[in-house]
Amino acid sequence: MWLAQVRRMHGRHDDARTLFARVLGSRNDVGLLAEQYDIRARRQCGNFPQTLSHDAVINTAIMLG
Repeated sequence: MWLAQVRRMHGRHDDARTLFARVLGSRNDVGLLAEQYDIRARRQCGNFPQTLSHDAVINTAIMLG
């Protein structure tokens, strides 16, 4: 989410929204995010659910709002 926030701050609004939607698309069936995402296996890993991940989603949603 930090990358989406930086893109928004640099005026790249469409890129920020696209990245935000991509992250939301990686949530599990009940909408939760893990601490990490394995790009090779295309699955979430690490601590689950991760509060800091959800906090970042909320802050980014507010910023993009």
